Amino acid sequence: MEEIGHRTVEVNGIKMHIAEKGEGPVVLFLHGFPELWYSWRHHILALSSLGYHAVAPDLRGFGDTEAPASVSSYTCFDIVGDLVALIDTLGVEQVFLVAHDWGAIMGWYLCLFRPEKVKAYVCLSVPFLPRNPKVKTVDSLLALYGEDYYICRFQKPGEMEAQIAEVGVPYVLKNILTTRKTGPPIFPKGEYGKGFNPDTPETLPPWLSEQDLAYFVSKFEKTGFTGGLNYYRNFDRNWELTAPWTGAQVKVPVKFITGDLDMVYTSGWIKPYIHSDQFKKDVPSLEEVVIQEGVAHFNNQETAEEITNHIYNFIKKF
Repeated sequence: MEEIGHRTVEVNGIKMHIAEKGEGPVVLFLHGFPELWYSWRHHILALSSLGYHAVAPDLRGFGDTEAPASVSSYTCFDIVGDLVALIDTLGVEQVFLVAHDWGAIMGWYLCLFRPEKVKAYVCLSVPFLPRNPKVKTVDSLLALYGEDYYICRFQKPGEMEAQIAEVGVPYVLKNILTTRKTGPPIFPKGEYGKGFNPDTPETLPPWLSEQDLAYFVSKFEKTGFTGGLNYYRNFDRNWELTAPWTGAQVKVPVKFITGDLDMVYTSGWIKPYIHSDQFKKDVPSLEEVVIQEGVAHFNNQETAEEITNHIYNFIKKF
């Protein structure tokens, strides 16, 4: 990893840490929760060797990027504002976008709000989530999965942080990153409990070394999880802010990739939607949907080489 460069840039009123390597067209990588730029370590090295400038920020509230204190500072407008400013700072008109989990959600917003900034989008795990004009997001999740659904449990500031503190950062990260449990993540009331993963393995999977886990742990022990949890706490605010985009289509060329064991793919209406005509109607330039067999939520790390090949084979066409 010592080959990867690091610097801090000023974007949208905050200091943002970026990891980067290479020269050429920019490939911008957006991580999810509870992750960091480091989730893209393999892809940065690979894409930079293929003639691209690979750039992976720590998103607002994560790692070495500033974390504003206010919950209201983590809306889709704030995050997309950071990304547009970052693209401008990199001195380019457009980027190839690659994103996973919360990064994927913000990637869809970037494509929706500022499509001219994105040449093509490789989206991992979370498909486009069309806005339901009749029901607020958290209310719809509550109705679908109940109050113990993880997103519902994340809503109250400070509550989940306290429960995480009881079990400790190393346990939480290992518990989430290694999960292969399908379906909606349900937490028992009033505790972190076994969290995302009732069967946390003793040994790490081959794609996640002790050194990798230690890097994530070192950063989250320093920052805590509040910045990341604040993204979840803005689901309803984002719903309110995006009312003008109800029914809007994403016109950017897209390749979507997920694992058949992904907790998002196997929750509720997501799988039927991905395989329906509606996904293509919402994203008319959706060129390909890839379902990886035997792969769970963190497919960017679990199948890093395969994901790199998918990225390269898609973006080299443009």
